[in-house]
Parts: sequence; C-alpha cells; structure tokens
Amino acid sequence: MLTDKDNLLRRLHALRSEHRDLDTVIARITDLGPLDQLQVQRLKKRKLGLKDEISRLESRLIPDWTA
Repeated sequence: MLTDKDNLLRRLHALRSEHRDLDTVIARITDLGPLDQLQVQRLKKRKLGLKDEISRLESRLIPDWTA
C-alpha cells in the first residue's frame, strides 16, 4: 500500500518531468522560426504553474524544523 509520502513523491516526479519536457518544447518552438507568441506564452505560463506546484509539494515533504 502506498503512503501519502509515496504518492507525493510520485506526483513530484511527474511534475518535474513535465516541467523539463516543457523546456524542450519551448526551445524547439523558438528555434523553428516564426513564433506563435500565444502558444509560447501559454507554455511558459503552464511551466510557471508547474514550478509553483513543485515548490508546494517539496515544502510538504520537507519537515518544518522551526516549528
């Protein structure tokens, strides 16, 4: 049976993977020539959202030693 921590770690891994994939996609789109600014903007916004969610999950996994 998976624990809550295991589920968080799996989710964190998936988010980090998607974040890296978006880096690759954005780089390819910008290297190909004529840019679809709206598409790039949406991808960057998604990437930023992933970064925020990754940070939230990491903070849940790291114990608060100051408490």
